[in-house]
Amino acid sequence: MPVGRIDLTAILPVDSFEACNRQAETGFTMLADDSFRQLLDHFDRSWSGYRKVRKGVKKRLYRHMQQLGCRRMSDYLAVLEKDRHSRRMCEQLLTVSISRFFRDRPLWDCLARNLLPEMAARYPQRLTIWSAGCACGEEAYSFQIVWARLKHNCRSLPDLYLVATDTNREILDRARLGVYRASSLREVPEEWIAAHFLPLKKKKIYQIRPSLQRGIIWMQHDFLTEPPQVMFNIIFLRNNLLTYYRKSLQQAALDKIVRQLSQPGLLIVGSREKCPSDAGGLTRSPDAVGVFWKR
Repeated sequence: MPVGRIDLTAILPVDSFEACNRQAETGFTMLADDSFRQLLDHFDRSWSGYRKVRKGVKKRLYRHMQQLGCRRMSDYLAVLEKDRHSRRMCEQLLTVSISRFFRDRPLWDCLARNLLPEMAARYPQRLTIWSAGCACGEEAYSFQIVWARLKHNCRSLPDLYLVATDTNREILDRARLGVYRASSLREVPEEWIAAHFLPLKKKKIYQIRPSLQRGIIWMQHDFLTEPPQVMFNIIFLRNNLLTYYRKSLQQAALDKIVRQLSQPGLLIVGSREKCPSDAGGLTRSPDAVGVFWKR
């Protein structure tokens, strides 16, 4: 493998924290804890945020260091300062998206049953959605499936404007293709798989139907920068985007994001994540874990 390039499978979303660490079970030696802490400090990341995926991430990073010919962390940091491509690769290796279709299924049931009908009534012309940190598109397509099924029962739903963003251009390209292993669909009912996916010739590989691919706006975006200049009615911030950063960066990023949320609007974070208590204007919804109203 050429120096400076990494296997794309090492940075693809995984469907559980355990799956990330399983990637580390064979191959290269693991990065030492003190070196890992030094790297996290360099990128303003949180040591505690990597608690459940530390093993897998340290293995990835050590492999990248070896590919670049770096024996010490100081050598690695020097390369990252000079080489933008290597720095981008390192940042991607530090990001672990836990992503599959309908992850946290009770949330999606609540969206379909309560929250989306309410939001559609409040915004009868157009509903604007942002899937931030969309990874390979499982979340955006999950929303499309729910919306399509609602539309089948209610013809008067508003138009949908759905933006899906991620920092990783290669992963966005995969999201556009909409091709997934069966393991990513394990929470999708069989009848939904038949209705919304096409089985490919390769065993246990599926592609989302073209009707659900249409209308999604895929954009490369770092959630620490200024958000898309659209007022969104619903923002998904679920794929551990908040987890890996220090609280000061979390708060700054969240403040920007909340400014782009309409009133009323819904912010939806991961069930394992905590929304900072001083996030302006947000109140926890009693309907589902990780759902906040801006009223």
